[in-house]
Amino acid sequence: MEDAKGIKMKRFWFWLSVSVNLGFLGVFKYYNFFAESFVSSFGHFGIKLHASTINVILPVGISFYTFHGLSYVIDIYKGRIKPERNFVDYSLFVSFFPLLVAGPIERATHLLPQIKRKRAFDYSKAIDGCRQILWGLFKKVIIADNCAEYANMVFNHSSNYSGSTLVLGALMFTFQIYGDFSGYSDIAIGTAKLFGIDLLRNFAFPYFSRDMAEFWRRWHISLSSWFKDYLYIPLGGSKGNVWMRIRNTFIIFIVSGFWHGANWTFIIWGFLNALFIIPSIVMKTNRSNLETVAQGRLLPSFKELTQMVATFSLTVIAWIFFRSASIGQAFQVIRDIFRSSLFTAPHNPPRPVILLILIIFMAIEWIGREGRYAIENVGLTWPPLLRWSFYSVIIVFIGMYMQTGGSDFIYFQF
Repeated sequence: MEDAKGIKMKRFWFWLSVSVNLGFLGVFKYYNFFAESFVSSFGHFGIKLHASTINVILPVGISFYTFHGLSYVIDIYKGRIKPERNFVDYSLFVSFFPLLVAGPIERATHLLPQIKRKRAFDYSKAIDGCRQILWGLFKKVIIADNCAEYANMVFNHSSNYSGSTLVLGALMFTFQIYGDFSGYSDIAIGTAKLFGIDLLRNFAFPYFSRDMAEFWRRWHISLSSWFKDYLYIPLGGSKGNVWMRIRNTFIIFIVSGFWHGANWTFIIWGFLNALFIIPSIVMKTNRSNLETVAQGRLLPSFKELTQMVATFSLTVIAWIFFRSASIGQAFQVIRDIFRSSLFTAPHNPPRPVILLILIIFMAIEWIGREGRYAIENVGLTWPPLLRWSFYSVIIVFIGMYMQTGGSDFIYFQF
């Protein structure tokens, strides 16, 4: 593409590269979805069709490394970077193992210069990486896997449970997906630091957001910024009138939902997030909460607390669609929540010690919210014995409360 003679040939190679990348993603991830949806749509009119589907195992992390490769191609086409001539360096960029299966979604402009630069072992960076790996393991093994046990029980048999149990199940999934995905990101970023590589930050304490716009600046940051740079801005971004901004917002969120999986539940999840964020775009308040909440203070103001609770509640509603097996189940869960049984005790709630650990976890996240991860600055000025005791307690908790057999990372399926 770089050596193409003329703009037409350059454009040809560009679209060929994009088509190949998206073609593999489409065949492996979306072919069956479109085939089955096509047959189903005709079935509503009494027309019976039969479509061939493919029975293949979805490559782990295909959505991540497809976008990884697309950013490289687009940046070359736009002249932001030069093509990498060293095959080993390029291969390492594409297949750097910490981020291969669940991100963060890296950019060639950020990662390739680090790969090409000579690196020496940095003890302080390695220690910081180990600390972040430890916190990521705690999030995944203790928070996500223990919350998953209750969330799976509820969502696998949602029609059998009371409104209060469904609410608790939705809350458990809300913490499960955060612990699972941000935990993986911490492990990946920490592992990369051991090799002297700084990966893009992927989470910034999203459940402390004061509006949905802030939430999406703090949740899966590498994907949000990818869509902003490669889809939202090319569509016109925020430069057009309010209707153009609304259109562009719905496009990127629906595409984001579709990126997550070949199921209408993900598309509705994306649509809901767009719907929740539209008021801030219309009122031009979507850039009003750029700083960390309660920065420099221990506690938030009443207004900030109210905003966080409202934003968190909207997020939980959206996660119900993300977790449900079908749109019908999602609406059934939401409908059944608002029954008189909402005011009864939840069925078979998680062990009190798990709920206590979850509260302690969120307290640590709150205290450490101004860092890149919660325990980045915890204990740095403590005596060594106290600091290592703190890390040892985390390790002991991981050993004591880890689930037998564990569970796969949620985002491995994407």
